[in-house]
Amino acid sequence: MSGDRERLVAQLTRIRELSGLSLRALARQSGLSSSSLSRYLSGQLVPPWEAVVALCRVVSRDPRPLRAVWAEASKAGPAPSPRRNDLPADLTDFTGREAEAALAAQLLRTVGAAAIDGMGGVGKTSLAVHVAHQLAPSFPDGGIYLDLLGFTPGHEPLEPSAALARLLTAVGVSQPPSGTTERAALWRSELSGRRILVLLDNAVDAEHVRPLLPGAGKSAVLITSRNRLMSLDGVPPVSLTPLSNEDAASLFGQAAGINEADAEAVAQVLEQCSGLPLALRMAGARLRHRPGWTVAVLAERLRDSPSRYDAVFGMSLQQLDPAQRRTFRLLGVLPGTDFDAAAVAALTDLAPERVNVMLEDLVDAHLVQEPTPGRYKLHDLIRRYAADVAADEEPEADAAVHRVLNHYLAQAVAYDKTLPLLNRQVTAPADPAVAIAWFDAEYANLIASFDTAVRLGADEVVMQLPQAMRAWFFRHRGTDEQVRLLEGAVAAADRLGRPQQRASLLVDLGYAHANAGRLTEALTAYETAEQSGLDDDDLAAALALRIGFLRHSLGDLEAARDQFRVAHKLFENTGHPGGQSQALGQEGWMTLHLGHPSEAAELARRSVALVQGSPQITGLVTLGVVQASTEPAESLKTLNLALRLAEQSGLAHNQAWCHNYLGVALRMMGSYDEAIEHHERALSLLEPLAEAQKEMDVLHSYAETLTAAGRDEEALAIHDRTIELARKLNRPYDEKLAREAREVTRGKTRHG
Repeated sequence: MSGDRERLVAQLTRIRELSGLSLRALARQSGLSSSSLSRYLSGQLVPPWEAVVALCRVVSRDPRPLRAVWAEASKAGPAPSPRRNDLPADLTDFTGREAEAALAAQLLRTVGAAAIDGMGGVGKTSLAVHVAHQLAPSFPDGGIYLDLLGFTPGHEPLEPSAALARLLTAVGVSQPPSGTTERAALWRSELSGRRILVLLDNAVDAEHVRPLLPGAGKSAVLITSRNRLMSLDGVPPVSLTPLSNEDAASLFGQAAGINEADAEAVAQVLEQCSGLPLALRMAGARLRHRPGWTVAVLAERLRDSPSRYDAVFGMSLQQLDPAQRRTFRLLGVLPGTDFDAAAVAALTDLAPERVNVMLEDLVDAHLVQEPTPGRYKLHDLIRRYAADVAADEEPEADAAVHRVLNHYLAQAVAYDKTLPLLNRQVTAPADPAVAIAWFDAEYANLIASFDTAVRLGADEVVMQLPQAMRAWFFRHRGTDEQVRLLEGAVAAADRLGRPQQRASLLVDLGYAHANAGRLTEALTAYETAEQSGLDDDDLAAALALRIGFLRHSLGDLEAARDQFRVAHKLFENTGHPGGQSQALGQEGWMTLHLGHPSEAAELARRSVALVQGSPQITGLVTLGVVQASTEPAESLKTLNLALRLAEQSGLAHNQAWCHNYLGVALRMMGSYDEAIEHHERALSLLEPLAEAQKEMDVLHSYAETLTAAGRDEEALAIHDRTIELARKLNRPYDEKLAREAREVTRGKTRHG
């Protein structure tokens, strides 16, 4: 951290100390998000000046003396985080549109938003990408591109909730909350302290894109749509019409590689292309690849075609050999939005080396785009044309699609095996980061493949694909998409007569519901799985473990402990030490809460002795809490070991759990300020996650610590928040605990 930033952090920390508020309370009173405030106080982000003013206002302090140190800290550069830039490559032959480009750039600098509209093929995306690259230096935290699929043939538009999940993932939030409103608020919060240019391509209408707008701050948004988004307040339009004859002639000349030509023939070509940049580039590429042709010959061929798109696109197809033409038309039925060479090899059933050459030829012919190295896509109009050609000329289209579905399934299964997951005995010897990157890149295509498999009745793919995404979804928990996929997979397993796989999918479905806070739906899924007559002890053990978690959430601790005992026995039978360790650790945790600390400590020690690494966390936390009242030094040592293991696992919900119980232990030792810091760190970690139960657990512990520290008014506010959250999620047990604790705090206030 630079010296200027350190001085600013020291000043902000002093403001927090003067306020006497917790991080959460200070964030609320200043109108900031607690995650952003945490980054400001740690030096990870330099706050906007408005945030400094808001913080000073809380403590009635004049912000003007801080202006100089803030200015110097801002000059030190952006926060030390990786710069995101996934914008497609700029066109080397971008031509014309000077006025529109200047207007869009001016709007982004002044208003922070612009919406480019116009007909298909008129060059909206090309202009947006061109402007984004021009303005890249003004957005030091990077650029984010997202295709909203508003007009992509064969695809439903990307729902705002799913779009927000992808945008949040792009800025480092690995587990977005489940609701659209919550995701939109977090998205605005994440952008508030950054300078990122967001390019939202192919929006259907204003409602499609409204939740995705960045809000206040220095970030900007550039939108494209075939419709004018007049009702989108604060986002001025930039409307495109077909290119003027002068600009069209210039672009055609560049694409064709000619400087001079017969003016009348050029005019005829321009008329056939209707001033659309896409058509002009394709016509020019056609002429470039036919050096024996003149512009007049090209114009004559275009005139002989029955329609404008057939004229341009069809002529481009004529330059292809039969294998290239077949590849092109099959791309029209490929599930997903973008693709790599491996997917095309599966689609065409051709050798990879042949596919690579053909893709290069199709890019040269402007039939395929390569927005980033190794990733390809088709313009929506060309995709529709390719699909039409496939419908007329390709009898093997369905077989090709099935090959692609099996390709994506096989790839997902292979990469899934490299990701760690509870009770998985063997993983492939590969880097898990490679698998995560693959799932991240192919996620939209996997979802499209699933939907295509449902449409085609490919039940094996429908059933297996969500299972192959289990470990990846574990890091993106509680998503509506996962629930939808699992429900479809359960139905497919039922149709196929696979009761064990159906039961396994029901267990996963219940877990997904539980992680999203839908306990009734989770219990229904678990009970249905139980009724299937499980023949697999591994699956039965996993189900018992998860029913135990659910019973704990419902407040039935005895029943939860019984389920963990069942799980331990089953894991013991199947020889899974990791499962045994977790079941023993959870049994110990329930035993502690039922008032038997000595027995809980013994169970915890047995749990920890069985394995190494992250499966030890539950046992270590249980043991550390038991030790807090009698062996404080050992307690902190044990709990800090649990925290280190959680940090190594990379799972934020485990880290939050460890921080929270470090806070509980420190409260028991009388170290209230330090305890509060750990509770607040836990809440900060949980803020971007869909972990309602853990958030309520932390809030409950936090309020108890605030009460013990004599900060009763803050404790009452936290109790109220917990009650509200429990009521919203229909969790009567959590609401009961919070109300009882609130009465204790109120009684202390009345008699204090």
